[in-house]
Amino acid sequence: MREAFRGDRRVDPDVLLARLDALRRFLAAADGHLPDASLVAAHTLVERAGTRLALSRDHTVVALAGATGSGKSSLFNALARLTLSPVGVRRPTTGVAHACVWGPPEGATRLLDWVGVLPRHRFVRESALDGDDESALRGLVLLDLPDFDSVQRAHRLEVDRLLGLVDQVVWVVDPQKYADRVIHTSYLREFHRHRDVTLVVLNQADRLPPAELPRVLADLRRLLDDDGLAGVPLLATTATDPDQTVELRAALERTVAERQAALRRLSGDVDTVVTDLDELVGSARPAGGPDDATVAELNRALAGTAGVPAVTEAVQQAYRHRAVASTGWPLVRGWRRLRPDPLRRLHLPGAPGDAADPAESLVAATSVPDPTAAQRSALGLAIRAVADRAAADLPAAWPGAVTTAARSRLADLPDALDRAVAGTDLGLGRRPVWWRVVGAVQWLVTLAALAGLGWLVLGYALRALGLPELDNPTVGEAPLPTVLLLGGLLAGLVVAALTRPVVRWAARRARARAEQRLTVAVAAVGDEYVLAPVRVVLASYAEARDALREAAGR
Repeated sequence: MREAFRGDRRVDPDVLLARLDALRRFLAAADGHLPDASLVAAHTLVERAGTRLALSRDHTVVALAGATGSGKSSLFNALARLTLSPVGVRRPTTGVAHACVWGPPEGATRLLDWVGVLPRHRFVRESALDGDDESALRGLVLLDLPDFDSVQRAHRLEVDRLLGLVDQVVWVVDPQKYADRVIHTSYLREFHRHRDVTLVVLNQADRLPPAELPRVLADLRRLLDDDGLAGVPLLATTATDPDQTVELRAALERTVAERQAALRRLSGDVDTVVTDLDELVGSARPAGGPDDATVAELNRALAGTAGVPAVTEAVQQAYRHRAVASTGWPLVRGWRRLRPDPLRRLHLPGAPGDAADPAESLVAATSVPDPTAAQRSALGLAIRAVADRAAADLPAAWPGAVTTAARSRLADLPDALDRAVAGTDLGLGRRPVWWRVVGAVQWLVTLAALAGLGWLVLGYALRALGLPELDNPTVGEAPLPTVLLLGGLLAGLVVAALTRPVVRWAARRARARAEQRLTVAVAAVGDEYVLAPVRVVLASYAEARDALREAAGR
């Protein structure tokens, strides 16, 4: 049973380059977010494809691969029509790869250097004596690989390395071991996405009775179909009979003429890598980030960690402290100022003598109380909720990256929150106008009381010295000095009593304004240190997903 070589699927070089570029963009987006082990194959392919396409496109590298005793070295020599690769009874015979180049060797030298064939194992199949007999294969680089089932591990590793570099593989099997499990499970089955660059040869067909050959080929075809290689060309050859290699030689001539093997191999490699990576990205389109409720919970946790409740309480107390000091009796203001300012104790801006604009002053560390264990736990849970909500629709490989990103700057959060609190204008840098008006009124009534007191003291002194008394005008029936003294004291008490509820109301408003400003400052820290890294991962996922879809040709 013989089949013609397929090879009818043409690969557009520009399309292949676009797919490789998309794979590069996928790696750029996924690196640092996905496990390195998951991306090794893609990195290897991108590097190898770039190198292979940069080397000679006029040459096609075809490898003869097979087990010990399959006769691939004899077949190599038969195709070259020269004895180039050693053939012997002792196994394994082929320990290193041998290469035969049809045509001038100059163009293939760099290619063979990259493949790793030593110069002493390279042969050139170009002779004036051949005339045009070998011209149909000009550009072919035929490799005779070591035995993949060699007892020497180095041989097997060399086969695996070379199979990842060549453009096309001709698998050589023999009638005795064509059904060997190793070649099917470890090799042929792995090439199911490279059917366009795979050829299977049943060598040593002359050892079979003519009646048995069709049955063996049919059984081998069944095995290949089970391996996912349906439609792969299957030929029967005999290395000792030149007539029995004509069909294989014709298949190689067609491969060389089409100049498609390298492109098909790389295209199949991209298909393989993309399929393996597809489960890492899926098809979900992620949200832009966590929902508003989750962000609000994060901001509340950050506010608790930053000590915002303690700061706003200090703002309210500081407002009352300063308002009373500005609107109270001038005689007791000095005593009020001796009490420590609540904001000064916390080393926060807005204390008396601070710069009007906190941004213009040096922001130092505050003395806000450290967060409690409960507050730290609440922050950890809030960050975890942000990561969980942001990664809810992502494939299994990405939530870990989102969680890592959300916690990536956790160690820097305390200092950032402290700077945000210290740099927030709490709204107490300037004295309200009504403080000055009330303070002026208090000064007036206090001066009136002092004037009345002084008047009365002076009158008492004059009487004690026997001097003429002052003329004391009256208000109604009361002496004016007494009215000034008592009226000033009473007016001061009344003004203080009327001002106190206003001060409490204004202090609550000052606390609310400070809380709003601190919440905004803390939310900005949360956005920069928690949400922004999460958005970077989500954007990377979206870019990786779109790039992989392009690499897959979707």
